[in-house]
Parts: sequence; structure tokens; C-alpha cells
Amino acid sequence: MTDFEFIPAIDVLAGRCVQLAQGKYDRATIFDDDPVAVAARFTAHPIRRLHVVDLDGAKDGRRRNAEVIARIVEQAGSVPVELGGGLRTIAAIEEALGCGVDRAILGTVALRNPELVGEASRRFPGRIAVGIDAKAGQVAVEGWLDESETTAIELARRFEGAGVAAIIYTDITRDGMLSGPNLEETAALARAVALPVIASGGMSSEEDVRRTASYADGVIAGAIVGTAVYTGAVDIGRVLEKLSCS
Repeated sequence: MTDFEFIPAIDVLAGRCVQLAQGKYDRATIFDDDPVAVAARFTAHPIRRLHVVDLDGAKDGRRRNAEVIARIVEQAGSVPVELGGGLRTIAAIEEALGCGVDRAILGTVALRNPELVGEASRRFPGRIAVGIDAKAGQVAVEGWLDESETTAIELARRFEGAGVAAIIYTDITRDGMLSGPNLEETAALARAVALPVIASGGMSSEEDVRRTASYADGVIAGAIVGTAVYTGAVDIGRVLEKLSCS
């Protein structure tokens, strides 16, 4: 499991660190008023990556928390930061990467304008990931407010050979609910494409992380964990130690 990535998440809404329940903006739990302090706590551990989402940007398509996110990146130091939310133009992607973000996550634009994903991947090799958020296997976009008829596997297959670094798959119905990850659908997606697939949504315990790392002979490349870290159900230091010993 040494190649498996355990990735803590910081979701920013109106400058605060929050977690949504099932992607619903009216069901946001505020965990900390200072996302930069949260980043400091997380990066005090030897994590390999930090996941950050601009929830305001995800909803309206424009970067709304750029100043806070720049401070998170500065605080993270040598820990790579991946950013999603509101990155729907080459200019927005370039601006984020220019501010020190290591990897840009493209979600809505991956469905609406897949050509832009290909262009971004060519211009910024190894620094573009595709975020696929789904309900019952169907892709949802615009901050999860709009459901499409495209399946997660159909969308992911469009980017094979495009230079995309990874697919981040979120089961929206599990996200923020501490109900356990949807490993079956995540593994099915991972088997269907020749790209690393990272699981997101529903991680409720350290056992969930361990199961994700070992599921289906290690087909899943990583796990993003949000709520469970904030509630204390997942201890970052202990999880990293267990993964390194597995």
C-alpha cells in the first residue's frame, strides 16, 4: 500500500472550512473558521497531497476564495496542493497553478467542454486531474446542483490518452455522511480506465481507508478524507503509519 495516497480535504465556503452533506449547500457544517490553520495541522504530518475545494467557485464557476487558498498553499510548503472548484477556463487554471497549486481538478468543464481538458493537459502536463462526481453512477456538475445523463465511466473514458494525471471519483450520496465509501463503483471505474482513480465521499473510519487501499487488489489509487478527519474518527498520523506498515 506504499503507493496509495491518503489525502486530507479542506473545503472552503465563504472563507471557512466546511463539509457539505451529500453536496447540499444548505447542509454545511462549519468545522473551522480558519482553513489555513487546518492546513497547518494536516501538513504537520507526512501527507503526500492536500485536497482543497473552493465550494463557492464550484457553484458559480468563478474563483471566490483565491486569497484564502493562496495562504493554504503557502502554509502547505512542500506538500503538493490540488485544487478544484471554479476552474473552467485556461486563464483560471493558469492563475491557480501560477499561485503554487500543484494540480488543478476540472469537474464541470470536463463534461461541458472536454476539449479544454485536453488543452489544459497539454499545456500543463501531469498537473490536471478530472473530478467526476456522481449520483447512482450519473455525473452531476455545477457544484452538484445539475445532474446529467452521462455515466461516470463514459466521461472518464473520454480522457484516456489525453494526459490527465488522475480521476477523482466522488459518490455524492455518500459525501459528508460518514456512511462508508462506495468501493464497488469506484473500483468498477478504476478497472474501466487506464488512469489512477482516487476515491472520495463517505470515508467514516480508519478501517474504511484501509479497505479502500486493499480493495480489489489495490485497484484504487487513493482516498480523500474530509469529515472523518474533522470529527476525529480518522487520525492522520495513525492512518499513515498503518498504511506504511501494510
